Amino acid sequence: MRFSHAAGNTHAIFDEEHLISYGGLAPALRLAERAGLERLTGEHVTRAAAGGVNAPAKLASIVAGMACGADSIDGLGALRHGGMGKLFTGIRAPSTLGSFLRAFTWGNVRQLDTVARQVLAALARHTPLLPGADVLAFLDIDSMQRRTYGYAKQGSGFGHTKIQGKSVLVRGLNALTITLSTPLAAPVVAATRLRGGSANSARGAASLVRESIATARQALCSGTLILRGDSAFYSAELVGACHDSDVRFSVTAKLDPKVKAAIAAIDETAGAPIKYPQAIFDDQAGGWVSDAEVAEIGYTAFTSKRGSAVTARLIVRRVKKVNTQAERGLSPLTLGGCLVALKCGTEA
Repeated sequence: MRFSHAAGNTHAIFDEEHLISYGGLAPALRLAERAGLERLTGEHVTRAAAGGVNAPAKLASIVAGMACGADSIDGLGALRHGGMGKLFTGIRAPSTLGSFLRAFTWGNVRQLDTVARQVLAALARHTPLLPGADVLAFLDIDSMQRRTYGYAKQGSGFGHTKIQGKSVLVRGLNALTITLSTPLAAPVVAATRLRGGSANSARGAASLVRESIATARQALCSGTLILRGDSAFYSAELVGACHDSDVRFSVTAKLDPKVKAAIAAIDETAGAPIKYPQAIFDDQAGGWVSDAEVAEIGYTAFTSKRGSAVTARLIVRRVKKVNTQAERGLSPLTLGGCLVALKCGTEA
């Protein structure tokens, strides 16, 4: 059996008007309706321009398209296949949705942030979205890049990213994102913000952390809340945002001379042994390790800025020295005023 037409002249379509190709979309949109997606959009998103009218229906169409796997404006056309028009009303064409998105201003984006926070809080009330949040929850902050290829792509910029372990400068959409999770629940997006590709990872992080903390509390995270981040977010402003909200944090410390001096003061016999289930490759040690030791010491960070000093626990990991060139086998892991489950404050 052979095809009767060339591949370039054929394409598959879903045109059965009594069927839909995404069966899970109906309960997902019903839940979005219960969470008040369209109602909140109508309350908070103002008309941006001619293309910004009827924001509730258009935003619901975009959310539905993304739930169906659309990752571009053209991909939103999946909502018009088969029996979608019989199951849902208010479906908009991809071109209409594209005009709607392009009409957005920075203020409209901030309005959408408000909608997203309130919808997340409503979902947490209607579903077991974050089980265990009344005991422990995590906020994880990181910068990310979605690569783009067109010179005219709006919002894209050059930024550093890692490809096959190498840091390269590429064009893309650069975002700062904070996710919310618990030991029993997968992460959900608590806050996100698009930035220029050349922006430092920590720029704007403190204000975003404050927003995400408020979102977490609205989403019924009434227990211990811990913010986690790498060394890019080791700053007095971010730690201060956590301290002001009584949130614990675990932030990778930068290996500056003061941190090195604190590490050198740790007694060689002070470490507690740990063993990894599987061997890991340690760049600093220059080889594979399967066991290590951890130790801690009190440390006061950010003393150069008046009123920003924080005394906390400096947690250090010591691995076996398999490379004679390695520095003493010590590697700082995290620093935080509540670094490993201590209450925020001035005590170590």
